[in-house]
Amino acid sequence: MAFFDTFLEVMTDKPLHLKAPFFYKKDSDAQRQLAELTEVGKTCSRDIATDVEQDIRLLSYGIAGEEQVAFELANSYLPMIVLHDLHIESDGLSAQIDFLVITTKFNLVIECKNLYGNIEVNSGGDFIRKTEYKGRYNKEGIYSPITQNIRHLEMIRKVRGASKNNYFAKSIFEKNFDANYKSVVVLANSKTIIDLKYAKKEIKSQIIRCDQLVDYIKNLMKESNSVVSLEKNMYELADFYVKSHTPNTTNYLKKYGILEEKTKICEPILDAAIEAVLDVEAAPVMDPGKTAASISEDKTNVEDTSIYKALKKYRFETCKSEGVQAYCIFNNAQMLAVISAMPATLTDLKKISGFGDVKCQKYGAAILEIVRSI
Repeated sequence: MAFFDTFLEVMTDKPLHLKAPFFYKKDSDAQRQLAELTEVGKTCSRDIATDVEQDIRLLSYGIAGEEQVAFELANSYLPMIVLHDLHIESDGLSAQIDFLVITTKFNLVIECKNLYGNIEVNSGGDFIRKTEYKGRYNKEGIYSPITQNIRHLEMIRKVRGASKNNYFAKSIFEKNFDANYKSVVVLANSKTIIDLKYAKKEIKSQIIRCDQLVDYIKNLMKESNSVVSLEKNMYELADFYVKSHTPNTTNYLKKYGILEEKTKICEPILDAAIEAVLDVEAAPVMDPGKTAASISEDKTNVEDTSIYKALKKYRFETCKSEGVQAYCIFNNAQMLAVISAMPATLTDLKKISGFGDVKCQKYGAAILEIVRSI
């Protein structure tokens, strides 16, 4: 029997009689994207350097956080299957799941957040970031990772439910979904202080620090009344989600319009940028001919205009529906450039830095409609 088990493990590349975590899918699209972005940063034109640097920071910091979570899972000594970086699409919607952990009792969706600053969650479930820089304090709302996980669970419910081939199987799946699928937000930055004093109980139970993850999973397993899954069924489920995975095909060359324009060499983006802790939008590029005071005054005036508010609203709604960061639609500098140029056609829009063919195809018509309506 031992020889047969060894033969099966070699043939299927799946260890039998799990006694420790098995990373069935451990690759990440983010690593490939970071390598691509780093090369872009070495030869990019100055007008997109800020955006490239911003994306490098986001990707590298996110990767660092996920590596911490992977370390905790790998050293848990729990019999489970780990799928890293699942990208699932259905009906034009997508979900980027950091980790899906398949245990003998339930399946856990992990949203990893390597946030900077301190986080407060109020009684309404809002996430508020508090930062301090040179004695000045700032508070800002951030998109709720709890909401992100809800979207991920709904995608799983939809995709997995659609695979059930009869009414009885679908009914059983729906009835047991909440017991079989759990979610948790893991804060990977050890320096982040999370204030949950006013958060509701159901919110508190879904936010933990990275070093609490293993105990969190063990407690869920003890509390679960679900029937213990056979190892065969665990692998079948893992196979289903691996087959459902579609690589995240974000192409940064196309995103920045680099393929459509001749670039001039700029200073390589500093390696320190990769280690920086930042996940906010890129700041507008300052005109060398203006002072900081005049830029601030201009920005204040622009923010009061109807076109600024309309473009910002469109960007917010679009990034929310696509599940991407706001700057992926257009950043603040690009938005101000649109307001300044008031393009009438797609050709006019493409003359604005950052609006290549791909971005114009996706968002150009809506942007031009906003400009015309003002």
